[in-house]
Amino acid sequence: MSEIILFHHAQGLTPGVQDFADRLRSAGHTVHVPDLYDGRTFDDVESGVAHVQQLGFDTVRARGVAAAEDLPAELVYAGFSLGVMPAQQLAQSRPGAVGALFFDGCLPAAEFGRWPDGLPAQVHAGTDDPWFGEDMDAARALAESQSSVELFLYSGTDHLFADSSLPAYAPEPAELLRERALAFLAGLDERDR
Repeated sequence: MSEIILFHHAQGLTPGVQDFADRLRSAGHTVHVPDLYDGRTFDDVESGVAHVQQLGFDTVRARGVAAAEDLPAELVYAGFSLGVMPAQQLAQSRPGAVGALFFDGCLPAAEFGRWPDGLPAQVHAGTDDPWFGEDMDAARALAESQSSVELFLYSGTDHLFADSSLPAYAPEPAELLRERALAFLAGLDERDR
């Protein structure tokens, strides 16, 4: 079973992010879910982004990186939207990364150097997600340049559609996303044997 660190999105550590982590745990995985906002949550993405702008994106990213310091090196790094920033930085720069799961976000690999050879990853996003629109090119470029990276797009879905506590939640695509993420994690377990 995998050990995962899962970073929340701009609205904070919502019940939906916790629920997602619990679903991974119920499959036998160990999941760490750091709170990068010290307990604050926001009713909409815009308010969460305003909070991050006040704190500083680099501060939030650094909090995420620091949250992994005492964890084993062999981790799967996962994040929702804003949480992709620390997840991707750690996946690309911290030795021992086992895999990566990016939901509703993807940065150009060059942001953090280069993509590690053979590091498996999945990127999941909605086709109607205006927040992911700016990340689409980076996600496509990563999937096209790395045979170990898969890109999954879900039609008719909005930003954060897999967070069961938000209005954007779309049950059927969210379940498909979870199934694919669990299959990905099961595949990592097979590789380790």
